[in-house]
Parts: sequence; C-alpha cells; structure tokens
Amino acid sequence: MRTATPLIGRRHLALPLLALPACAAAQAPGATPRQTTGPFYPTDWTGDADADLVRVTGEAAQAQGTVMHLQGRLLALDGTPLSGARIEIWQCDALGIYRHPRDREAMRDAGFQGRGRLVAGADGRFAFRTIRPAPYPGRTPHIHVLVAAPGRAELVTQLYVEGEPGNARDGLFNRLPPAAREMVLLRPQPAERIEPGALLAERDIILG
Repeated sequence: MRTATPLIGRRHLALPLLALPACAAAQAPGATPRQTTGPFYPTDWTGDADADLVRVTGEAAQAQGTVMHLQGRLLALDGTPLSGARIEIWQCDALGIYRHPRDREAMRDAGFQGRGRLVAGADGRFAFRTIRPAPYPGRTPHIHVLVAAPGRAELVTQLYVEGEPGNARDGLFNRLPPAAREMVLLRPQPAERIEPGALLAERDIILG
C-alpha cells in the first residue's frame, strides 16, 4: 500500500496555468480508463519531487528532451471539478530510463526528476512541467498518472501521445477500446507563449 504526504513545491506555484475550456458532461463519454501501475512506480519520494520535473535541486543542467507542460482538470463524471486530490506522475527520461532501482539508475539523466506530485486546486486544475514522453524498449512513449481523491477509489492510468508510431504496437494502449484510447491521448502543441521551445498538452482526468 502506497502512503504519501502531498507536496507542492515552490516551483509548482509559479507554473503558468492557462485557462482551459469548460468540459461539459456531454464531452465525457466515461471515466478515464484504468491501466497498470507498471514495474517502475517510484520507490523514493524524498527530496525534490514537486510539479516541475525538468529542474532538479542541486543539478546544474535541466532535463534532456523537449519541455512539455501537462495541464488539465480533475473532474467527476458530471463535470464537477474535484479538489484536494493528490496527483502523481512518473515517466522515463529522454534516454528511456526510469528513476527506479530496478532500471539502469547509473545511466539515467540526473537532471530529470523522474516523478512529480501536486494537489489539485479548488477548481480541480493541475499543471506539471515535464518532458515530452520518450519510448523505451517494448513500450510507446507514455506518462503514468496516479490520482488519490478523497472518498474515491485510487486511479492509475497512462497518457499517450497521438501519432506516435509505437502506439500501433503497444499492447497496453491497444487493449483499450477506441473510446477509451481517446480519453488518454495527448496532443502536444507549440507553447511559445508559456516557454520558448516548449509544448503544451491538455488532458482532463475523469473519475467514475
């Protein structure tokens, strides 16, 4: 059983959060599908584990890869925003290595935080600064997400990038029916207005 204390770093508070379009219940065909936690759920949440995965305290260089801002809202099926939930993400670095003792720790990008955590705002909004997900052998690029909302079952899912060639060969992605795949697809767009050279991917998470 995972236990964790929600952390919000100062860098998260400074992340630019764009106004997101309203998400009516009619736009939500169902809840965000559940997927496996995977073998590399972070074992260590001490130290720098805030919502900015691109900068690590004590490291001179920021993470390799293309910066991507991941933003959205946490919603109930009827479109009601859900506040106070702990949202965690974790993913491999640009080299395809997780921050995990079972992966090639000695080879990973020390400038990439590897995992991040925040608490959804009163309007259900969340914002992470990370990198565009990278592939590793056997998997298409993806970001793991865990949501622990008060009074609701914990959700673990994975977010994928639309148009990635590896999507067609990824077993976990293709196990989902088409409507469910749509619920976990990211469509990164240039976001010069947020940060030069960065991308923005918006995806609401809907809890059943």
